[in-house]
Amino acid sequence: MIEDKNQQRTALSDLGEFGLIDHLTSQFKVSQKSTIQSIGDDAAVLEFKNKQIVVTTDLLVEGVHFDLSYMPLKHLGYKAVIVNLSDVFAMNAKATQITVSIAVSNRFPLEALEELYAGIGTAAKIYDIDVVGGDTTSSTSGLLISVTAIGEVEKEDVVCRSGAKPNDLLVVTGDLGGAYMGLQVLEREKQVFLVNPNSQPDMEPYSYIIERQLKPEARKDIVKLFKDLEVKPTSMIDVSDGLSSEIMHLCKHSKVGCDLYEEKLPLDPQVISTCEEFNIDSTTVALNGGEDYELLFTLSQEDYPKIKANPNFTVIGYMTEPNVGMHLVTRAETKIPLQAQGWNALNDQE
Repeated sequence: MIEDKNQQRTALSDLGEFGLIDHLTSQFKVSQKSTIQSIGDDAAVLEFKNKQIVVTTDLLVEGVHFDLSYMPLKHLGYKAVIVNLSDVFAMNAKATQITVSIAVSNRFPLEALEELYAGIGTAAKIYDIDVVGGDTTSSTSGLLISVTAIGEVEKEDVVCRSGAKPNDLLVVTGDLGGAYMGLQVLEREKQVFLVNPNSQPDMEPYSYIIERQLKPEARKDIVKLFKDLEVKPTSMIDVSDGLSSEIMHLCKHSKVGCDLYEEKLPLDPQVISTCEEFNIDSTTVALNGGEDYELLFTLSQEDYPKIKANPNFTVIGYMTEPNVGMHLVTRAETKIPLQAQGWNALNDQE
């Protein structure tokens, strides 16, 4: 949170739009066979032969989706890629290419954008994807980042939100609530810093949950694991807006109900301890926190033995007939209607 006042600052106007694009994208190398023509022409050329193509896009806006007072630009570039790849993996597909477009105000020098694109490059390398295009333009309201992700999948392997059936198991990967609690810690320390700029917060006790917020990972490994286990989910979605919201999406598109068990929610010990510190109910955080980028899926009970002992998966409930409705079954075995209280991108901003 302490800014180096002696940083080199190269004005973007010194390069011009095309010079800026060339400068920022020179690091990107092609690794996918499906990339025929990458950056440098009017459009990218991709060839997927007999595969089906999945395409998804996300827009991140400064002041709405991220706060640069505690989000390093390199982390932001990485996260901007990850949130898109997560949607590709939620279709049970392999991510292959992305395009990146930015709108930036003149308060950002070249060096800041180099940091941003270093994060994008790191994500591209780790997840083995090609950056094949994008755009840059000016902004009067800070930084905007739009990433479009492209992936490929065999027709028979596609998993949508609409395939769940009554009695299917409801399963989630990893643990929940970490990203939201990491955000609470960062927001608290920001307020302390504003009062006392010389304060140096001890973030060590919160390392895991802060990483979940600033540098999340998409579950590419799960798509491979499904193949290795010979498992195909009946429906799937990524947990970006909160578990309860995502469950309700699956129920709506699959026309089923759901019983979700509170005692089964997977929580990291650091989430639990931080919830206690902030006096926040951990179940509420797990249901509504969002930005965990885990995969939520339904599975036929016949396939349960294949995932039974796998530490990546937690069975948290099962799907019911649609007339039963969507419920949280509490630890006291009381059924309460499930409500979506997670992130809403169209809420009025204060």
